[in-house]
Amino acid sequence: MIKAYWWFKSFCAPLMFSLALSSTSASAGSCPEDCSEPPPSHSPINIYSQTTADHLSPATTGALPRVYVPNRSSNSVSVIDTVTLKEVDRFPVGRKPQHVVPSWDLKTLWVANNASGTNKGSVTPIEPKTGKPGHEIPVDDPYNMYFMPDGSAAVIVDEAYERLDLRDPHTMALKSAIPTPTCPGINHADFSADNAYAIFTCEYGAGGLLKVDLKNQKVLGHLALSKMGMPQDVRLSPDGKVFYVADMMNDGVFLIDGDSFSEIGFISTGIGTHGFVVSRDGTKLYVSNRGSHKMEQGRAHGPGSVTVIDFATRSVVGQWLIPGGGSPDMGNVSADGKQLWLSGRFDSEVYMIDTTSGAVTKIPVGVEPHGLTVWPQPGRYSQGHTGNMR
Repeated sequence: MIKAYWWFKSFCAPLMFSLALSSTSASAGSCPEDCSEPPPSHSPINIYSQTTADHLSPATTGALPRVYVPNRSSNSVSVIDTVTLKEVDRFPVGRKPQHVVPSWDLKTLWVANNASGTNKGSVTPIEPKTGKPGHEIPVDDPYNMYFMPDGSAAVIVDEAYERLDLRDPHTMALKSAIPTPTCPGINHADFSADNAYAIFTCEYGAGGLLKVDLKNQKVLGHLALSKMGMPQDVRLSPDGKVFYVADMMNDGVFLIDGDSFSEIGFISTGIGTHGFVVSRDGTKLYVSNRGSHKMEQGRAHGPGSVTVIDFATRSVVGQWLIPGGGSPDMGNVSADGKQLWLSGRFDSEVYMIDTTSGAVTKIPVGVEPHGLTVWPQPGRYSQGHTGNMR
């Protein structure tokens, strides 16, 4: 019964409310049968309860078990078989591919080609059942991509233009834009547990964070962190209380109370703290430390590592070094949670890390691999990035 109560509070109630307001309700998910009972006020929250290994969506049926790696400086995507651990395909995409992003409905993978420094940005769709790309669609500066919680729009993060573009999630036709001039280098994001707002990182300038009400297209505030740095990835704790923010210059993770929009702590991790991946059971946060403070052209075979943080205690419980050095960046875990996959940004390789032992397998790919995704992944829908599932 508690599980049914939580389902109503965390998914069905906000989804039904958003569907009532949206003219694109046909693209959103349906409400489970146990939504009819109202939740008690003491309902527990675990935003990752539907991303465990036993929650693969029927929408992913037939998807090939693959890792898709955008090679930023090769303008290509490498495709790795998760069973053989071999690259089985490589195909060209648009200029400067940054991330491979699962669509909200889990039926398409989008390659975000932001064409750094030019106006030639695009997105390339990939069909997960074949692993093959479709035709590129022109899109301004798609450095990153997220989705409205009801699936009504793709949220294109225009880093260079300092704005968020809301686009049709299938055709990518522009619907509206949210200017974000106080957030230079707007970058990564995650949503609050009730989907009332999202917090984005501001990578450049003095750094900091931006709080945005995407539904009402309104910036709610800007937060300067206690130590000037370069904030990167963002992930919310399972209980929905704390946003974890990676900071590449401060070599650690800021803890942010999202509702009050205030800094409440800091955890040191490793050199060049950059990306986050939540463990498949939702209890741990894997933190990739690139081993360098450089955004581009960092040294190969640097002191890269992965830090394991326990969500319950907000403390470090493990540290995995990359043998021979490396530069772990963005990625995700396999559907069963046994493999952590991360791109090696400055080493033209990908790391498959055994999440039980920390043992590392290196797989050669193209030049400057960035935001790879593992597919399929469990979950009801994708919020974007490399597979922020809920």
